[in-house]
Amino acid sequence: MPDTADVLCLESLHVHFPIQGRLFDRLRGRPAGAVRAVDGIDLNIGRGEIVALVGESGSGKTTVGRVITKLAQPTGGRMLFDGRDMTSVQGSSALRPYRHRVQMIFQDAYQALNPRHTVFDIVAEPLRSLRLVEDGKQLAERVGEALASAGLNPPGDFFARFPHELSGGQRQRVVIAGALAVRPELIVADEPVSMLDVSIRAQILQVLVDLRAKHNMALLFITHDLPLAWLIADRIAVLYLGKLVEIGSADEVTFNPRHPYTVALRNATPQIGGNVGRAELPALQGEVPSAARVPKGCRFHPRCPVAFDRCREEEPPPVEVGSGHTAACWLAT
Repeated sequence: MPDTADVLCLESLHVHFPIQGRLFDRLRGRPAGAVRAVDGIDLNIGRGEIVALVGESGSGKTTVGRVITKLAQPTGGRMLFDGRDMTSVQGSSALRPYRHRVQMIFQDAYQALNPRHTVFDIVAEPLRSLRLVEDGKQLAERVGEALASAGLNPPGDFFARFPHELSGGQRQRVVIAGALAVRPELIVADEPVSMLDVSIRAQILQVLVDLRAKHNMALLFITHDLPLAWLIADRIAVLYLGKLVEIGSADEVTFNPRHPYTVALRNATPQIGGNVGRAELPALQGEVPSAARVPKGCRFHPRCPVAFDRCREEEPPPVEVGSGHTAACWLAT
C-alpha cells in the first residue's frame, strides 16, 4: 500500500504558451493570447502510490509530466516535491539533486535512445552525468542492477547491443532501466506502452507494478486508455482541456464515473459482446476544442451530450461525490 505522505503536490498549476500574433497586431501592441495547456490543476501523489492521468490527445497530460520533470516551466501555481517548493528552481547544478529523485519514461522508446550508443552507455549516462558512481566497477554493477530490474536478464548479454538490435519491448525496458539506474522516488511514465503489442504491454505494466512494490516508488502513469489506467493505478485523475474534471479511486472512476467525459472515455474502449451494462450516452462529437479558445462556462459543454443552459455560462466547481471522489459537473450530484 502507498505511504500516506505526499511526495509531490501540484497547487493551482498553470502552463500557458503564448501565441505569436500577426504583424499588425504586434505593431499596435495588441495581446496575442495564449494556449492554456494546463489551466489550474491540483494534484497530489503519495509516496509509493500509482496515479494515472487520463485524457485524450491535446488535454494537457504530457505538459503536466514535463513540468514535473522540469522540462517545462509553469506560468502559475506551485509544485512541491517532498515539501520543498521546486516551482522556480532552474539550472543544471541546482536541479541535479532533483533529477536524481525524479525521472521520466518517454512514449517513443526508439526516439528516446541514442542509436550510436550501446545499451550500457545509455543506462550509464544518467549515473555519469549526476556523478552517482565512483569507479567503473560500481558503474557496471548499477547498470546491471537496473537492467535486471527492468526485466532484461542476464543483463550482461545486453551491454554491447545497440537499440536497432532490440525488439520494441526490449527498447522500452532499456528506457525504464535508464530511469531506474538513479533509484528515483518518482517516475513520470508518458504513455509507456501505447506503441507496444498487447502481449508486451502486460509485461511492461507488471515491471512497473513490481518496481513500486520493491522500491516504494511513486508513479504518475499518463495514458489515454481508461481501462489500462484501472489495471495499474491506485487513483485516476481525468484531464480535459487543461482541467481535472474527475478524480478518485481507480474502481470508483472506472465503474462509477460521474462526469460525462469520463463515461465517454470508458465507452470508447471496445468490449467483447458489445457495450452491455454501460451508460447509455452517445459518443462525443468532433475533435478536442482549442486550448487557445476556452469556452466561457463549462469547457466541456460544446461536446457534452447532456449539457444545458447553465453549462454555457458557469464553470462547475469540483464537488465531492464519494469518499475521495470528486467531479466537476453540474449533474455530478
